[in-house]
Amino acid sequence: MKLIHRFTLFALASATLIVALGGAAQAQAPIRIGTSASTTGSFAALGQNQLRGYQLCIKRANDKGGVLGRRLELITEEDKSDPATAVRIYESLIAEKHVDAILGPYGSAGADAVADVSEKHRMPMIVPLAGTSAIFKKGRKYVFMVLSPAETWLEGLIDLAVKRGLKTVAVIHEDTLFPRTAAAGTVEYAKRKGLTVVLNEAYPKGTADFTALLTKVHAANPDVLAAGTYFEDAVAITRQMKTLDVNPRVFGVTVGADLPKFHETLGKSAEFVYGATQWDPGLITLRAGGLIPVARQYPGAKEFVEDHQKMFPGADLSYHSAAGFSGCEILLESIRRAGSLDGERVRAALLKLEMNTVFGPFRVDAGGFQVGHKALMIQWQDGKKAIVAPEELAADKPRIPTPEWSKRP
Repeated sequence: MKLIHRFTLFALASATLIVALGGAAQAQAPIRIGTSASTTGSFAALGQNQLRGYQLCIKRANDKGGVLGRRLELITEEDKSDPATAVRIYESLIAEKHVDAILGPYGSAGADAVADVSEKHRMPMIVPLAGTSAIFKKGRKYVFMVLSPAETWLEGLIDLAVKRGLKTVAVIHEDTLFPRTAAAGTVEYAKRKGLTVVLNEAYPKGTADFTALLTKVHAANPDVLAAGTYFEDAVAITRQMKTLDVNPRVFGVTVGADLPKFHETLGKSAEFVYGATQWDPGLITLRAGGLIPVARQYPGAKEFVEDHQKMFPGADLSYHSAAGFSGCEILLESIRRAGSLDGERVRAALLKLEMNTVFGPFRVDAGGFQVGHKALMIQWQDGKKAIVAPEELAADKPRIPTPEWSKRP
């Protein structure tokens, strides 16, 4: 009886210890990941999409048990699309609120400013929506790129024009970091491909009236009009091209045209417009049809779209959402592989990391510069986005030339 009693006491003690340990594990503080969000201000439409990507990634990771045995918590503060505000937020997140990790703000201007903060604190930062090469050419060690470089965004547009014998191009762009870089890359690429650049001009951020600039475009009469834009200026330029009867045979923009809201806002005026994009929900349809030989480059894309629709019913879905999701995915995977939240170990894991995400391939060089991802080119056709470049991903043919405004239905 004494032996049985002792065994019972031992069993009870063991069970109590197991419960206690389990409770302690469950009581572990969550891993806190800080970010700023541009859900107001000039980048509101795009910043909201990036934030939704972050939020969905955190939810999915928590549904699967978290990372390193701990749940995740996303700490978000509004930066109003202002880089200086973002800098103050990240300094506070790291130095005062002591977050465990960070994810980047929206856009190149914000990322460039905040990168100095992440360098100061030696905390790795994924910047899902910063494509300006200069950010990664300053000797920084803790900032990591997800997009393809800004200089390459409109290469698909130029390639389509060259293949159809077009000869001249006009380039216009907002005079800020990313559009300026994209425009410069487009000019150089067009020249290399044998096109004559008949106009290359910038406009100030916040421009609403493009009459003077588009009058110059009209006078130059280019075959191709390439614009370094965000959403608001992409819409305004398209609308005013119709008013002023500006008729390039090909018209494409860097940012804005890929959003469903672009066609919703412009209606039939959006038809034939080309837009650079880094990812598109249409890839899912192509994969299902077996048209993409590199389908394995976008694992989980179908599930991502379905989960996004469930979590954010009716919300806009664009490459900004997928980039935010995958930037978060990349950070969490690097933490898993590092087995730690230590900045140096996470940085080392990121530099070695080669993975295919919902967004596509991720691989960076020693400076955090993206070398694995490739941009797409879409065109609005009959109210839908058609992927028309590059060739290995294109299931639709581009409609060239764009008909004159006066000859459209």
